Amino acid sequence: MRNLIFTTLLFSLGYTAFGQPPTPAPPQRGSVLILGATAHLGNGQAIANSAIAFEDGRITLVADATTTRIDPSKYRRIFDAKGKHVYPGFIAMNSRLGLVEVDAVRATQDFSEIGEYNPNARSIIAYNTDSDITPTVRSNGVLAAQVVPTGGVLSGTSSVVQLDAWNWEDAALRMEDGLHLNWPAPRARRTPAFGPMPAEEQPEDAYDKRVKEIREFFQEAKAYCQNPSPEVRNPRFEAMRGVLEGKQNLYIHTNHARSMQEAILFAEQMKVRPVLVGAADSWLITDFLREHQVTVVLTQTHRLPSRQDEDIDQPYKTPALLHAAGIPFAVASEGAWQQRNLPFEAGQAVGYGLPYEAAIQAITLTPAVILGVAGRIGSLEVGKDATLFISEGDALDMRTHQVTAAFIQGREINLDNKHKQLYRRFEERYRQR
Repeated sequence: MRNLIFTTLLFSLGYTAFGQPPTPAPPQRGSVLILGATAHLGNGQAIANSAIAFEDGRITLVADATTTRIDPSKYRRIFDAKGKHVYPGFIAMNSRLGLVEVDAVRATQDFSEIGEYNPNARSIIAYNTDSDITPTVRSNGVLAAQVVPTGGVLSGTSSVVQLDAWNWEDAALRMEDGLHLNWPAPRARRTPAFGPMPAEEQPEDAYDKRVKEIREFFQEAKAYCQNPSPEVRNPRFEAMRGVLEGKQNLYIHTNHARSMQEAILFAEQMKVRPVLVGAADSWLITDFLREHQVTVVLTQTHRLPSRQDEDIDQPYKTPALLHAAGIPFAVASEGAWQQRNLPFEAGQAVGYGLPYEAAIQAITLTPAVILGVAGRIGSLEVGKDATLFISEGDALDMRTHQVTAAFIQGREINLDNKHKQLYRRFEERYRQR
């Protein structure tokens, strides 16, 4: 029993036999210049021979080194990046980073609350900066994330964090960026083999009932929020103020074409700002999305098609179709450890028609705009945070992508992680044999 308690304590503290999560980097000291790399700016543009400089955590220079005179003596540290690539830090939307450690161990899960309507649940206060997963994600260039609660109808509010911090207060770039609504999925009526289907088994009735409940909850919250100082404070309705006043996004999680249309019309009636998350069927309703000026967060593009009659590669083609239709979209993954594959999901879309720089924008600047942090991260521009990384090769290609240096707010972060520790451990073991 004593051994079990000791083992459980070690696991809960996050210790391993071969290392702990890397210590957060100290503040930047002295100016840094990255010279000669191909810079992908995140806004759809690229510079083949670039000069990127930053000081005190902010970018001070973004220029073409071919046409701009550079004085290297002004910089304390210079990276010779000829033949390499520089990217803004990738942003993982719709993630559970820091909210779960082991998917199969319930004690490490802290991403959902009991009950159906929890708009007052805040993911930021549960965010664990000491997660062993985070360094593995950073090693692939993902340097910021939207930490999202799940479960129920209204899951709670998400937050935007940078991925190198001592605690959640230091990590937060934006405390509450939006509220997450899980829209019910409509199901087609099935024809029973014998006789009529009982009324309680009609799936369409169940769908209409759930939508009615959502509408009533929003209407009650809207009526409550119209009173600036209610006599009795309702924490759930108080958490709705940001969305109902247009200060936060309403992230609507749904994949079906019909439910997306109904959810958007519902959001317009409630006068809130919708962002579709999931949106597997978005390629079917591009005209509708463009007409209503809706932004889309595509998740799980590495998957099978939704229907038997769809092309097997439809999920890979959807980003290119949205780009061609002029629909603003971001590419996202789901879960926690899966975020390390985010650049490769964008790269898969490049192979199916999405322009390369548009794919970079879908995991950098577009997410930053959606999350309301584009003034700080998402692109390589003077005045923004120096959150960027250098890669040996194409960051969207798993065969060549290798991060050699990464910076968050100008601080050069430790790229070691549990995977590399395990590799070194067993390499040494079998080399001895």
